[in-house]
Amino acid sequence: MDCLVGLKQIPSNTIPLTITSPPYDDLRNYKGYSFDFEEIARELYRVTANGGIVVWVVGDKTDKGSETGTSFKQALFFKEIGFNLHDTMIYEKDSISFPETNRYYQIFEYMFILSKGKPRTVNLISDRKNKWYNGKKHIKGHYRNTDGEQVRHNKQNLLKEFGVRFNIWRIPNGHQKSTLDKVAFKHPAIFPEKLAEDHIISWSNEGDVVLDPFMGSGTVAKMALLNNRKYIGFEISEDYIVICKERLEPYLKVEC
Repeated sequence: MDCLVGLKQIPSNTIPLTITSPPYDDLRNYKGYSFDFEEIARELYRVTANGGIVVWVVGDKTDKGSETGTSFKQALFFKEIGFNLHDTMIYEKDSISFPETNRYYQIFEYMFILSKGKPRTVNLISDRKNKWYNGKKHIKGHYRNTDGEQVRHNKQNLLKEFGVRFNIWRIPNGHQKSTLDKVAFKHPAIFPEKLAEDHIISWSNEGDVVLDPFMGSGTVAKMALLNNRKYIGFEISEDYIVICKERLEPYLKVEC
């Protein structure tokens, strides 16, 4: 069904996490379907639980020599209706589709982390090798206060072998990298499984419900199931629902 129709059926303040990548600008022709961004944004705010998170993955197309700025406009609208812009993250791809001749090659999309109040769940992934780690657990050095004065510190218990990753995530994308599910590539814009999984781990707990209002090929739902979460998904295209059912069937205890 249309996700706006579906969202209106969800009770207010109930969804702990939404992860989605909506159709943006007209970079892809999604069977001719379009969506009412502002109304959907308002419904997402209504259904999101207090402390819940919406992960909104978008980019911009270049039109007549200028980027549209759609991503920024959407982020600012989310703030206007009550969301906090908790973090602006970058999804860096490992390949490009349409190299241009008069600007540097574009290989990223924005991942806006929107929270309804203070996030209730934060499970930051610590898999970044700390180059300063030497077996000791203290850091010596200097920092500057608000007046610009240099202050020496000797902070204890901060240095670990693996630190929290940065907010730029480089994730492989494309054929046989976004997923190994061949059927998924019948969809024109696949969401990388690793990207969905890492956000699920970061912003939810086992047993939580994860919502994807633009279900596409079913990636968010699949990774929710594999990480012991539940899911709700809406998809208006019957062709894409067929893809979803085929991908999810091996992971469901009951028939889709």
